[in-house]
Amino acid sequence: MTTPLRILHLETSSDDSDYLVTILKNSGISCVIHRVETQQAFVAGLSEDLTDLIVSEFHAPGCDGNTAFALAQESASHIPFIFVSESLDESQVTELLERGATDFISKGALGRVIPAVQRILKEQHERDARRKAEEALLQYQLQLRHIQKLEAVGRLAGGLAHDFNNLLTVILGHSQVLLTEIDEAHPLRPQIQEMHKAGERARVLIRQLLMFSRKRPSEAKIISFNSLLDDFESMLHRVIGEDIQLTVRLCQDDLRIKADPALVEQVVMNLVVNARDAMPKGGRLTLDLQSAHLDRAPVYCDRDLSPGEYVKLTVSDTGCGMSPEVQAQMFKPFFTTKDEEKGTGLGLSTVFDVVTQHSGGLDVTTMMGEGTCIDVYFPRVMTEIDSSADASSGTPPLRGHETILLVEDDESVRLLIRDELCKLGYRVVEARNGIEACLVATPYIGKLQLLLTDIVMPGMSGTELARHLRVIKPELSILFISGYEDDVGIGVGDTAMAYLQKPFTTEALVGTVRHLLDQPARGRIPQGAAQGDLEQPQTFTPS
Repeated sequence: MTTPLRILHLETSSDDSDYLVTILKNSGISCVIHRVETQQAFVAGLSEDLTDLIVSEFHAPGCDGNTAFALAQESASHIPFIFVSESLDESQVTELLERGATDFISKGALGRVIPAVQRILKEQHERDARRKAEEALLQYQLQLRHIQKLEAVGRLAGGLAHDFNNLLTVILGHSQVLLTEIDEAHPLRPQIQEMHKAGERARVLIRQLLMFSRKRPSEAKIISFNSLLDDFESMLHRVIGEDIQLTVRLCQDDLRIKADPALVEQVVMNLVVNARDAMPKGGRLTLDLQSAHLDRAPVYCDRDLSPGEYVKLTVSDTGCGMSPEVQAQMFKPFFTTKDEEKGTGLGLSTVFDVVTQHSGGLDVTTMMGEGTCIDVYFPRVMTEIDSSADASSGTPPLRGHETILLVEDDESVRLLIRDELCKLGYRVVEARNGIEACLVATPYIGKLQLLLTDIVMPGMSGTELARHLRVIKPELSILFISGYEDDVGIGVGDTAMAYLQKPFTTEALVGTVRHLLDQPARGRIPQGAAQGDLEQPQTFTPS
């Protein structure tokens, strides 16, 4: 036992008490005895909750054994109780043991106390082990509930993302059409641009939700940390509330890192929310972005970092700070000092995972009552910022004349795609689902050169439809579109097949369509060939 056994001894003789200590210590049992003589002192000893074992003389004049045992049973029944007496008949011993006494030992054979105490210590150790196991089981059950909640969020996020991505496809598509067709000086152009930007921000929010629920892989690219933090500042003001003063200091240099912007935003958001919760009565929160040269590894990292230039984000608050015990566990998954309803224990562990995943590290300075300062390091890069795949190139889209089968169960998305393709000269055959597509495609199968289909549809999926039509026409090009993240990667390895994730811009759509149709395939009329005998652009919709 690492700590001495604490014994409450009801005994009038100090010699007997000292003898008990000697016997136990000689047997290797470390103990501390608190000897009492009266009932009042005995009750006070019980109330202090500093007792591991009670040893009582049955005939103590200040408090008889029956009374002492009754008091112990009433307020501390979990503490082992051993009677020691010169004389006690067998019927009394039997009665006391039946009432719950641990043992009875004659003063003439006090050596028997050693195996009795050893048995008590063993039982105590087993109880402690059982209690720790029960606490660990409870903790695992809480973690399991957190994981189940996250899985539920993931399933919900996947379903919501599909619906939102359809809506955002329409919003972004039509706003881009308007921006393309109206004059630069048009008085409504700024409002349309704001609408388009709002759609882009909504797309980023959906990506963040999906990454949080592990439904979308990260997409690392070269980004400006300055721009990311500058764009994010307005959202941070809304998150922290009016009673916290937020200061964001950006570096004069354009600091670039290679990372997924949504994950970096998640790091910033988690650190800010953690700082906010540490200042329930308000305070000051500062975000400072600077360059830093590291010639040592930060305290918190999962590998040795290469010396060199890093981007350092410092998040400091004037909150309650952290104790050394809390700091030692702050990056562990599911560890939290918040109520179960307010925290999952995943905020800082997510920060650690994201930062180390991007070959970075963290330093933490904190003190109780004096706030916390967290330095986050990302490797700095000097290459140019990656352009958005959806950014407008400024060049007019290539026109076409081919016949396209468009299959999409969302009417708004279908009409947007149809109108944009028809504007460019394509002939479009429409269908609302896979079964309908099989029917309407039959008269045009000879001229059909591209299937543009949603993947998840009632009745027949887009992939099933593609397999069916490829049997009839093997050279048919396929363009899959989907709002579900689980569909990412479909069509990889087939040069006549492509995938487009919703929400997409009309420019990305027509560019992908043109790329697929320009792929060499048997029986196609190449782009730019004589078209005098071709029909004018039109659509074919089932009645």
